[in-house]
Amino acid sequence: MTPLRLLVGLGNPGPEYEDTRHNAGFAWIEAAARQLGATLRPEGSYFGTAGRAHSPASPAGSVWLLMPMTYMNLSGKSVGALARFFKIQPAEILVVHDELDLPPGDMKLKLGGGNGGHNGLKDIQAQLGSADFWRLRLGIGHPGHKDAVAGYVLRRAPQAEREQLDECITKSLKALPQLLSGDLVKAQQTVHAKPPRPKPPKPAKPPVAPAEVPVSADAQGSP
Repeated sequence: MTPLRLLVGLGNPGPEYEDTRHNAGFAWIEAAARQLGATLRPEGSYFGTAGRAHSPASPAGSVWLLMPMTYMNLSGKSVGALARFFKIQPAEILVVHDELDLPPGDMKLKLGGGNGGHNGLKDIQAQLGSADFWRLRLGIGHPGHKDAVAGYVLRRAPQAEREQLDECITKSLKALPQLLSGDLVKAQQTVHAKPPRPKPPKPAKPPVAPAEVPVSADAQGSP
């Protein structure tokens, strides 16, 4: 069991990038900071906006939250600086990022793997010298053609997609105590749990036919 000591959300700085699909990781970190009561401030030494939160769930007693302000392609410059200073190992890091290969409303928590062409992940792997860090992939869907990807990720998502992302963030943050305590298998179960299927409606009871009332011979009359 390896508790997490650094939570990283990927995105691009500046008002022109707010609420764009590429900034899904920023949205997650901001929500996590609210849940943990952390204050995020510019930290020039780490090339990002960062904060440290007290965490009773963590054996270390605290956890760092970080949003690199280097633009996406140089995310590793920020992550590497903070990780090296505090001697945080790759397996103690969670990187939250947008994921083209998952539809909006889906997410996946995993350890290690490739970068899937994601420039933020690519730079973090280069700076850490390892791909063995945790990733929370927040689905944003794919535009359908690789030439359209750059414009797609840098556009603001429509309201329906934004609501799906918010639902993913809310659900994944339920696993935050497990992530910080090192119970990452249980955290995966929490993140990947599907909502219970609605019970099928009970079949309608057939109408009850009215009982036949026998008619006496006297009531029938005589021919």
